[in-house]
Order: sequence, then C-alpha cells, then structure tokens
Amino acid sequence: MGKTNIVKGILYLTLTLMVIISFIPFYMMIINATRSNGEILQHGFTLLPGGALLDNYEILIQYMNLWRGFANSLFIAVCVTILSSYFSALTAFGFAVYNFKGRNFLFVVMLLLMMVPGQLGLIGFYDLIRTMGLLDTYIPLIIPPIASPFIVFFLRQFLMTTMHPSLLEAARIDGAKELTIFHKIGVPIMMPAVATMAIFTFIGSWNNYILPLVVLFSPEKYTLPVMMGALRGSQVAQNLGAMYLGIAISVVPIMIAFLFLSKYIITSISAGAVKE
Repeated sequence: MGKTNIVKGILYLTLTLMVIISFIPFYMMIINATRSNGEILQHGFTLLPGGALLDNYEILIQYMNLWRGFANSLFIAVCVTILSSYFSALTAFGFAVYNFKGRNFLFVVMLLLMMVPGQLGLIGFYDLIRTMGLLDTYIPLIIPPIASPFIVFFLRQFLMTTMHPSLLEAARIDGAKELTIFHKIGVPIMMPAVATMAIFTFIGSWNNYILPLVVLFSPEKYTLPVMMGALRGSQVAQNLGAMYLGIAISVVPIMIAFLFLSKYIITSISAGAVKE
C-alpha cells in the first residue's frame, strides 16, 4: 500500500504540474490584456493584473469591428459544427450498418482523402467558387466542411465497436423506418463521439484563417482571425495590451466549448473498452 500511494502521489504531482504549465500561457495572455504597452515592455511578466483594460479595449475597437468579426466567426463555426456533425454521423451510420455495392471502395477513397492536405486544392477550389459566383459569401466556408472524411471514419469505427446489430433488427421488426432507426438508435449511441468531433470541428472552423482570407473581400464579412491578422499592419499592433485583449476575446468560445463538451472525450475514448 505504501508503494502504491507513493506512485499515485508522483502521478498526481506530475499531472498538477502539467496543468499549471498548460495554464500559464492563458494566464499571461489575460493579465497582459489588462496592462498598458509600457508596462508590458518595462516590467515583463507579472502575476498581478493592470488597470488598462478599458483603454486597451477602446484602442482595439478603433481599428477593428471586434464584435462583428466575433459574430461572423461564431455563425460560421456553429453552422459548420452542426452540419458536419449531423451529416458525418449519417454517412458513418451508412458505412457501418448497410452492406451495399462499392462500400469498401468508397471507404478506401475516403481514407485516401484524409491523407491529402486541404491546401493542395486551394487554387482549384478558388476557381470553382469563382465560377459558381460564390466569392465573398459564407457558403464556401460552411458547405464544403460538411464532407469530413476523418469525422466519418472516426464515427464509423466508433459505431462498429459500440452498436450491436440486434438493436437494428429489433427496431426493424417493430416497423421503424431507417431514418427513425438512425435518429432513435444511431444518434444516441454516437453522441459521445459526435460531441468529441464537434469540439475539434468548432475549434478548426473558429481558427480557420487561410480560406476566409482567400474567399472574403468585404471587411464587414471578415471573421475574427482575419481581422486580427489585418491588425499586424496597423498602429494597434504597437500596443501589446490591445493585441493581447483581442487574442483573449478570440479564445473565449474555444474555452467554453471545452468546458461543456470535454467530458464527452473521456466517454468516447472509454466506450467499447468493456465488451460483453
């Protein structure tokens, strides 16, 4: 018992230290957002907040429409997360449940698409949406991410290890239609995995910089990362406190997403670990 307690103590101490190390950059960002540019340059890092929060905020909103960019990014990220989660779950359910002709070939093609970096098709994608007249709209930012090979692969593997075929057979005997089976049986079973993928989808969409920069031209349609990138060439870039404040505001939705959905990560990882 004594040796076990020592091992547990070392593990807990190590985990606590890792949490503190991971939290330090966020704490520095929040503290520096409340300090003036002179305080940051002269005194460096400090544990105590400053009193220049309102001044930094006023400087920031003078050079960018902060909350408009926040709303644009939130709208796109929420739409992408909802649509990608639903249709990826629907596709994964089809691959896991139905035995149709060409299923294995399509699955292999999907796996190959996972290995191709999205940046390679950026020029062709730009020509396509320009031909379709979709430049300077949110459609190229919302519709294409619905087809996510990795999410489909992840959910399909999750279903293969957690859903028993007898559940589907019992539902069909009771007269349930296929879409009803998906919504009543498939979705609840996949919910931990869907929530896990929703976190990463939301973060990826929120932090997306290259694609919005390429397809959006109107400043009022810019997402928050594009607006923050545009500040590098303005006078506000010389005020580190204002820049830290903008970055801190942009991180808030990501922290909220992890706060409410992170418990599903543990659930999805542990699902299937115990077999009957």
